[in-house]
Amino acid sequence: MAANGIKTFVIDTNVFIHKPDCVLSFRDNEVVIPLWVLEELDKLKSYSDERGRNARHAIRFLDALGKKGNLNEGVKMENGSVLRVTLTHQAELPSDLLIDKPDNKIILTAYGLHQRGHTVFFVSKDINARVKATALGLRAVDYDKQTVNIDKLYSGYTELDAGSDAVATLLHDRRVTWPDRFPPNHFVVLRDRSRSDSFLTRYDHDSGELRYVDHRMPSVAGVRALNDQQRMAFDLLLDESVNLVTLVGKAGTGKTLLAIAAGLSMTLEDKSYSRVLVSRPVIPMGKDIGYLPGQKNEKLSHWMQPLFDNLEYIMSVYKRPNIKSAEQLMNNKVIELEALSYIRGRSLPGQFIIIDEAQNLSPHEVKTIVSRAGENSKVVLTGDPHQIDSPYLDANSNGLSYLVEAFKGQSLFGHVTLTKSERSRLAELAAELL
Repeated sequence: MAANGIKTFVIDTNVFIHKPDCVLSFRDNEVVIPLWVLEELDKLKSYSDERGRNARHAIRFLDALGKKGNLNEGVKMENGSVLRVTLTHQAELPSDLLIDKPDNKIILTAYGLHQRGHTVFFVSKDINARVKATALGLRAVDYDKQTVNIDKLYSGYTELDAGSDAVATLLHDRRVTWPDRFPPNHFVVLRDRSRSDSFLTRYDHDSGELRYVDHRMPSVAGVRALNDQQRMAFDLLLDESVNLVTLVGKAGTGKTLLAIAAGLSMTLEDKSYSRVLVSRPVIPMGKDIGYLPGQKNEKLSHWMQPLFDNLEYIMSVYKRPNIKSAEQLMNNKVIELEALSYIRGRSLPGQFIIIDEAQNLSPHEVKTIVSRAGENSKVVLTGDPHQIDSPYLDANSNGLSYLVEAFKGQSLFGHVTLTKSERSRLAELAAELL
């Protein structure tokens, strides 16, 4: 039986895939790894994707700990906890519970420790596994060391009332000193009730001033901002001093369109970047694009069709000599499509990098991608945290949400949450009602 006050955390395989060194998050307690977790990691280690890399990382990490003592008896870790690998569940089983599945054996390890008097917490990213553990009377929890409260996610802007004197100064000087402090690159919409009007500004953290953002912003690669939130997005996307931009919003708010338009404008017109690199985590992490027919761009086109749709629209309104189609942009190396699995290991200097649908990435995957950005590169991540395909991520634990909160307050970072759909009235109603 565990000592008084000591908690026992039984870790599921998917937690290691989410964060290979997750055991270090549990301080001054007991951490138990069922043998079947190691079996599952062993099967995953041969994968060429993020799961395989994390499985190999986790195995190496556990191997290093094993050299410090006997994992069966328990090894003291630097965070004060004892790590132990257990070989059997040794539990009185409910008669109808199947034990031929590794998932159930992992849960039964926690169940056996619970029966022997341990204060057990079963830790898993798998909702169904947590439900099954709870049905056995266990306390089941999500691994929440890299989670945020999506309901309080940083929006990137604030609406405030302003006096007529402040508005007059803003319009005359194009900036106004403001007493309140905001994160760098935070937007403030000043409402002048006497004129029933509003003015978009962006906070300069160094001077403590609000800088006026002109509502008559010119079109960018033929695309015009249709509301204040899109103006905020363009203001960040076109600013070379802001190296990391996140755009969060539901379908139809223009996240991807704005990002691609800004990338093309800064590459073709301003010559600020050598090319636009676009990717999205739609390709299943366990498969390789080699399973599809054709050359790389042909393979990627099946997964990148939404990006082609945006490109085709831009080409219809953006008039450039000698460039009439998306294919020409790719042939001229203005735009490159790349699978996320191939971005790892690359150094990407001087590029405008767009990661679409970034809500389907884990915090570790986002770290991998953003850390690939070389000198003079800009990284833009877009997505909707409420539309997630991964079974082990949700609105609170995905990499996009985590990055927004982690980078808030950094001078090279800017964020906007877009809420108004501009695709069509039908699309807006579908996003709201369905």
